[in-house]
Amino acid sequence: MKNEHTLDGFDLVCFSHLRWDFVYQRPQHLMSRFAKQTRVFFVEEAVFGADQDHIVEEDTADNVRRVMPQLHGTHETADIDQRLKVLLSDYFTGADIEHYIFWYYTPLALAFTDHLSPGVVIYDCMDEVSTFHFTPPYLKFFELKLFAKADVVFTAGYSLYEAKRNFHRHVYCLPSSIDKEHFINARRITEDPLDQKSIARPRVGYFGVIDERFDINLLENVASLRPLWNFIVVGPMVKIDPWTLPENDNIHYLGPKQYNELPAYVAGWDITMIPFALNDSTRFISPTKTPEYLAAGKPVISTAIKDVDGPYGKKGLVHIIHTPEEFVRAAEEELARDDEKRAEWLAHVDEFLARQSWDRTWQVMIQIVSDALTANVENHGDSFEGGIHV
Repeated sequence: MKNEHTLDGFDLVCFSHLRWDFVYQRPQHLMSRFAKQTRVFFVEEAVFGADQDHIVEEDTADNVRRVMPQLHGTHETADIDQRLKVLLSDYFTGADIEHYIFWYYTPLALAFTDHLSPGVVIYDCMDEVSTFHFTPPYLKFFELKLFAKADVVFTAGYSLYEAKRNFHRHVYCLPSSIDKEHFINARRITEDPLDQKSIARPRVGYFGVIDERFDINLLENVASLRPLWNFIVVGPMVKIDPWTLPENDNIHYLGPKQYNELPAYVAGWDITMIPFALNDSTRFISPTKTPEYLAAGKPVISTAIKDVDGPYGKKGLVHIIHTPEEFVRAAEEELARDDEKRAEWLAHVDEFLARQSWDRTWQVMIQIVSDALTANVENHGDSFEGGIHV
């Protein structure tokens, strides 16, 4: 039915709580690589307010088919899961999806996929979503069901691995990686984007989501301590009131940018920052931006996020700080660093990053998924196949 380390004959259906066009991160990096081997369907959470239930499709530039359920009514409607089951069953039939692998980023998708019979079930746990604001209290229940159903569990960082390793026999720690060549371009870019060009230096920058994980007090205090420095924040605001953000004259919110635009912005920064609060929502995170900043050749100042401190902080690649005053001292150290010391540090960075890439992470994943698929086929014999059970 398949060749070694391939997914021949099987489509991959991914269920995500993140929309494809939100922020280009782990799901997009991985699914775009799987799409070079097989058909990939990226099923997003339902959108409400439609005249009738239907599915909107869109082909992405990465050859991934984006599947967007549109439902009438509101999210409080009682029969949502049953209606989604009907939509998915009809969609699978229309798209000729007969043999397939399920890849879950959200355990909540189990509520409307339990009538389907995948060849392999993968849970790629990229965050401890249960700690995020506005997460339904029953998510933990569905995660336990997903552990029971999954053939393989991946975690996006070591802290998550430690938290999940006892819930399943086959848990693999595969931290989010990096598209090095994409961000190394920042070392060669000399032209500033228009909305950044007029901002004076020195510049300290951040790109990523601005949500409950972002330490707005730290940013405000550091900006107040150094009013002649400029702080640039690039990214969408989610689940927080924009009016709560600090309004210092030297803080500049440039809004969300496309993934391909990020190297041009970070190229114009003197220092990068990971100003995350230390709370439940950041306890298990492993920020992808850490190696991305480093690949761009920029110094990094981060709060004491466990998966940033180890390994990046302990290896001297990143400054780990606890207070605004420590942030300022670390920044002043970097601004005073001469070219020779900067070159030594950058050589150390490149040596470390040489072992990381999304291609390498994906290759490990596809081997594990392929082996699980082979085992399931052998265990079920010739009768094995994915299907729909109404």
